[in-house]
Amino acid sequence: MRSFEEVYEEWLRRQIAAEDGGRRREMLRSGLGHGTVEFLRTIWFPAIGSLDHLYPEYECRDYNNGYRYLDLAYLPGDVKACIEIHGYRSHARDVEAGRFKDLCMKQALLVLDNWYFLPIAYLSIREDPELCKQLALSLVGKFLSLQAPEGLSWAEAETLRYARRKMMAFEPGELAAHLQLSENRTRIVLRGLVANNLLVVASGNQRYRTYRLAQSPRSMTIR
Repeated sequence: MRSFEEVYEEWLRRQIAAEDGGRRREMLRSGLGHGTVEFLRTIWFPAIGSLDHLYPEYECRDYNNGYRYLDLAYLPGDVKACIEIHGYRSHARDVEAGRFKDLCMKQALLVLDNWYFLPIAYLSIREDPELCKQLALSLVGKFLSLQAPEGLSWAEAETLRYARRKMMAFEPGELAAHLQLSENRTRIVLRGLVANNLLVVASGNQRYRTYRLAQSPRSMTIR
């Protein structure tokens, strides 16, 4: 498997080569921000397995005919999502009133233009990486369909679809109610999916309490 550094350098070179000139090319050539690189290195790449459909310092117009630059745009097909990495110092404690208003306006304009908006705090990348990975998976899951591998029962296939839609880990009782099966039968379904590396145990030792989708689920395709 290729390392993050190899994939990242090739990805960034392609982004730069695709720009004829202008401010975005200059921003890319000067390098991405530390928070953005750490998000890609420790969160996105381990969870998703590639940098496909991501565009750093993505340029878009606002309603005042000006330009705004997004930390990361995720553009699979005809849908669009913005991922912004917020440093504590620049976005919370010491932000000036004018800058704060502009950040709020930026988010509002994106939402009104049908963008999904995912803000990630840099402290969360450092302190809660597993939660951030689940956020990344949930975002991608909005734009992907999960094709169940051949040979799975209807309950196993529906469990995978259920897990994809969940941002957090889920309990067997929740899934049992969704599938309308007994909890014992549901646990048998869960054990089979864990054995096939399609689900992982999120908590519990002798008796598993919660489950979640594997970080790199197989057979995922863009809708």
